[in-house]
Amino acid sequence: MREILRTTEITNLSDQDIPPMFREVVERGWSVTAAGGRVLTDLRPETSGTYVDRLAEETTINGRGMTDYDLPATPDERTPLLVRRCLAYVCACLGKAQEEFRDTQVKAYFSLSFADTEEALLTSNVTFCTPLPDVRPYIPNLETVTDAAVAEISLEDCSAWS
Repeated sequence: MREILRTTEITNLSDQDIPPMFREVVERGWSVTAAGGRVLTDLRPETSGTYVDRLAEETTINGRGMTDYDLPATPDERTPLLVRRCLAYVCACLGKAQEEFRDTQVKAYFSLSFADTEEALLTSNVTFCTPLPDVRPYIPNLETVTDAAVAEISLEDCSAWS
């Protein structure tokens, strides 16, 4: 992921980089569940589920694959557009989380991997969670992940891209 972020033009991210459906998620902001989970309001299910812990609740509710059906198939064209989309969404959501919760505890996890289809297109997933001292990390040993490119992103990281 470091190499992808280093070689992709990701400065001047804006809301225009975010697909409309995801822009609506950002606009509706964050809320807190009965269990104390920090979740994107627009992604909350109508009926609350049962989760092992708050981490599972947050990552399950907040996690989504990024819209990519409209992107070119060739990796050289697809990758930078997909990365910009995801990072713009991540930074917008983290900014809203800071406004709502008055802290920068929420972290984003952004991954890129190849779809398990004949075309094997590059796809992405974004989720958010709040690391807790008594709960295992969302992705333990992040640096050792080999089946996807993954990054943990904080609001502070976003300052380099806006």
